[in-house]
Amino acid sequence: MDQHDRDRRIIDLFFARDEEAIKAAAQSHGTKCQAVAMRILGNAADAEECVNDTWLKAWQSIPPNRPLSLSAYLCRITRNLAINAYHARKNRAFDVALDELAECLSVEESHADELPELLNDFLAKLPELDRRLFMGRYWHAYPVNRLAEAYGMTPNAVSLRLMRTRERLRTYLEERGITP
Repeated sequence: MDQHDRDRRIIDLFFARDEEAIKAAAQSHGTKCQAVAMRILGNAADAEECVNDTWLKAWQSIPPNRPLSLSAYLCRITRNLAINAYHARKNRAFDVALDELAECLSVEESHADELPELLNDFLAKLPELDRRLFMGRYWHAYPVNRLAEAYGMTPNAVSLRLMRTRERLRTYLEERGITP
């Protein structure tokens, strides 16, 4: 049985309101969710609490939601919970990553609905390495040093590519009438 089939069965357990769904989700996706929370919060106890909250949120939201990718769904819940916890107590490394993005993503509220679609379109057009670096830094909150090590680059080279990608994003948004 592949992961997709296991996930479908776990989702069916949620829909049946079977508490085994939580155990199965934790067993199948707990490590990944823990890693997401740790990268944002930088504290094992806080990350574990966040992951435990993830199972409750999943229980409350499935049904009615039927996620296409259970892994992505659970990681998104974890990420959002971790960001909320982060805001409750500042994490300097994540702060830096968000500050970097704020230069080109501080858009007016009237454009907020357009932003996710524009970001997806922008990311789809990026070269694969630039997209991976961008997502690693700004979605997964990896530090520049870790990205450099993972992609066999120097930290300066990663920082430069990220800076150029942010500049391209700013230009892309401005061309579509969205200015920071």
